[in-house]
Amino acid sequence: MPLLQYEPEGIVRIGDDRFYVSAGEYTAPTTSYGNGTVINGTDRMPGAGFAHIIVFDGNGTRIADATLTQEGAIEYHNGGIDYDGKYIWATIAQYRPNSTATLVKIDPLTINVTTILHIADHQGGAIHDVDTGNVYMLNWGSRNVSSWNLNYVTAEYPAFTRPRSITRNPSYYTDYQDCKFLGHPAVYDYRGVGLCSGVTSIYGTQIGGIAIVDLKTMVPLAEVPITMVSDLGVLVTENPVDVAIVDGRLRVYFMPDQHNSTVYVYEPVAASPFEFGGGFE
Repeated sequence: MPLLQYEPEGIVRIGDDRFYVSAGEYTAPTTSYGNGTVINGTDRMPGAGFAHIIVFDGNGTRIADATLTQEGAIEYHNGGIDYDGKYIWATIAQYRPNSTATLVKIDPLTINVTTILHIADHQGGAIHDVDTGNVYMLNWGSRNVSSWNLNYVTAEYPAFTRPRSITRNPSYYTDYQDCKFLGHPAVYDYRGVGLCSGVTSIYGTQIGGIAIVDLKTMVPLAEVPITMVSDLGVLVTENPVDVAIVDGRLRVYFMPDQHNSTVYVYEPVAASPFEFGGGFE
């Protein structure tokens, strides 16, 4: 799936033959202020770019490419996305830590964007709990998860809406890139849980990982390391992930590469990778 100069950030599969990809087009890099300088909480200039939602069919043919932001917008980085059966939930943020972001919902039929609320921090992922109305978002490096509830009145944009809670991510194993809401399964005592994937760097080596997490606490309920790489040598968990049950089997979709991207589809061998250490094929 060619993405031109874009970087894929999130992916959802809707129906049998449509993939929606959030992607960033970067026209000017973010550069450090230098000498340890911090201005308004952040250490780098804003850079420039555009947020996109791109639609592909199952053969990789591009059906649509919608630009979600205007030229000169300081918030242009869209992160991981989630689909609740009606809307795609996404954040459009400044491409630097300790900055700002906007939560939006996107109609996949029209790509119409509705602004929900404004956030006084960078947010790189959005997870919508359809049962409670909670929306969870991950900040830079997924070090914190913040929650809002859609049943409460939000501040009028561009004023900021304070989160109902901010929870420190207790796991330093993986910086999550993209997450998906999994429901309130009985096996986890009906807690709201999500599947998250990402990468981490340790001792000069990058390792990928997938985790099922408790959305309120971010405690991993099950997690596995992932060492598989794309044909271009990128860890498959580096960017978007989606998950589905197809014909009774777990299926995971990855889209790791920038510029010229491929969707990698994996199913577990024999057992789920979250049970008995089973692997992927």
